[in-house]
Amino acid sequence: MRSATPADDRHGGEGGRLRAEGLTLGYDDSVVARDLGVDVPDGSFTVIIGPNACGKSTLLKALARMLKPSAGAVYLDGKAITHYRSREVARRLGLLPQSSLAPGGITVGDLVARGRYPHQKLLRQWSSQDEAVVVEAMRRTGVEDLSPRLVDELSGGQRQRVWLAMVLAQQTPILLLDEPTTFLDIAHQIEVMELCADLNADEGHTLVAVLHDLNQACRYATNLVVLAPGGRIAAQGDPGEIVTAELIADVFGLRCRIVADPETGTPMVVPAARRRGKSEDDGAVAVHEHAVL
Repeated sequence: MRSATPADDRHGGEGGRLRAEGLTLGYDDSVVARDLGVDVPDGSFTVIIGPNACGKSTLLKALARMLKPSAGAVYLDGKAITHYRSREVARRLGLLPQSSLAPGGITVGDLVARGRYPHQKLLRQWSSQDEAVVVEAMRRTGVEDLSPRLVDELSGGQRQRVWLAMVLAQQTPILLLDEPTTFLDIAHQIEVMELCADLNADEGHTLVAVLHDLNQACRYATNLVVLAPGGRIAAQGDPGEIVTAELIADVFGLRCRIVADPETGTPMVVPAARRRGKSEDDGAVAVHEHAVL
């Protein structure tokens, strides 16, 4: 793969390449968030977490230019994202939406190949480089054997990995992922998260992902954005520095303990549990390896 951040694409101003200032977001007459500001650090694996209906996916849509803010603006490489043509945005920023619909009758290989569309020009059509990129994207997501199959025939988990392969084939320096582990069993969830971590650490991609699993967010994020009800940012930064029992109680309404993940040393949320027939204050705690919030 070519370099994820070519020199002529680097943002020379203050802040990261992708940031939002003073956003008011919502749908029709319903406001989800007001005066929301986020600066995505370059080269980070930024994960957005928060309770249901707090605006996580809404924020991601605004960052991807899929949702126009009522106020404020999203900036990409120092310029309002609305000032770019769609193809320009697609060469800088890739998006894996929460749910995607493939055209009827399309094969896996053809769908992944559509990730190369932003790189096609009048005088530059399909090339051997495009083919190599598509093959590698399918290999990395474990769908190469599915290439001739129709997307409509696949399971939900298989389709999710195919869509991720298409985003990888786009070869953008910034990747936005809305619940990338949806429909996946635990083993494939970890595979996808490890792949994302590799893209960030080894290849220099900046990632922004919405996750529901707080322990996965703490394990893989280098920058955590915690949204509270009403769309306010409750905390942002290194998970090891900001994740506390008080923060989880405030944002999620969950009593818990924070312990060190025995594999990574990152924060792990252990929800408080009450033994049947005993009071909540007896101090009993059930340890859950996979806490989904």
